[in-house]
Amino acid sequence: MHPTFEDRRLLPILEKVRAQERLSFADGVTLYRTPDLLGVGYLANLARERLHGDVTYFNVNRHINPTDVCVASCRLCAFGKKASDPKAYTWSHEEIWHRAGEGWTESITEFHIVGGLHPKLTLEWYCEMLRGLKERFPSVHLKAFTMVEIGYFARREKISIRDVLMRLRDAGMDSMPGGGAEIFHDRVRRIICDHKLTGEEWIETARVAHELGLHSNCTMLYGHIETEEDRVDHLARLRALQDETKGFVTFIPLAFHPANTPLQHVDTTTGFMDLKEIAVSRLMLDNIPHIKAYWIMMTEGVAQVALRFGANDIDGTVVEEKIYHDAGATTSQSLRRGDLLRLIREAGREPVERDTAYRPVVRDESAFVILT
Repeated sequence: MHPTFEDRRLLPILEKVRAQERLSFADGVTLYRTPDLLGVGYLANLARERLHGDVTYFNVNRHINPTDVCVASCRLCAFGKKASDPKAYTWSHEEIWHRAGEGWTESITEFHIVGGLHPKLTLEWYCEMLRGLKERFPSVHLKAFTMVEIGYFARREKISIRDVLMRLRDAGMDSMPGGGAEIFHDRVRRIICDHKLTGEEWIETARVAHELGLHSNCTMLYGHIETEEDRVDHLARLRALQDETKGFVTFIPLAFHPANTPLQHVDTTTGFMDLKEIAVSRLMLDNIPHIKAYWIMMTEGVAQVALRFGANDIDGTVVEEKIYHDAGATTSQSLRRGDLLRLIREAGREPVERDTAYRPVVRDESAFVILT
């Protein structure tokens, strides 16, 4: 039986989803433009449950942002500051290692490390930071540095992207987050982040990382000046690279937070838009295993509902997050493990704690083990 769709344009897409056929560019535009949110959610949930059933992943992680000093002046950002700004900060290695250890227990499986493009910190400084973290926390996975940071390191050191990645990998970097992708279309990037890598350069950096055995996440920043076609183009480029490398693990849609940025006149995203973005991402990215509802950006409540709109991951405990809170995010900066379990179970899903590679973490009262 066909479910009842308010928008009959979704019926051909339903047939494709049921037959596990790849959706076209035009299908993606239709999904973004239809007002039938429940219909799109129904389609996305079909794909989600076929891949993951009721399982929803979360992890126990911590975010580390070593510096907010940044040479770029991206109109989308409220985090980066000039070195002369009295509010800017740069932690020493000792401060980073100390902060990483505050409240640390063996239950923490991941450090998520990103920061500004600092004009004076060398690649060796970052390598030493990683080596120090690995020495002190050998069991913790280091997910570090966006493609944008990698490109900046290469330009600053006058070496290749491949050489930068190899040095960081050898120093302890285990995988990479997906930030800095924003929207790939040149027209949009010229306005919101003209100091960053081009969309093509971001893709090429990810390609090299994957060739070196470094898996990464990928993202899209939505809800600013982009069009529906820009979003579909972005997803299509990610999908094409994934066909080639199989290196992306998780896709994370990131809602734009305009407060305290030069684009603060832009309206904030709505729950309707956030859920639509999760659903379309699940449907278009048929070859990327996981779609994350990043609770710290879309609120715990919307992230919970997103588990019925295509998402199968709700991120982790985080502890302290600076980038989006500087841009006006009003969510908590941390959730306890029990809070995440409650959010997932109330949505009728089965919570599974994971490490960065999505291996289940099984706990007892005093210890935990990762199932290989």
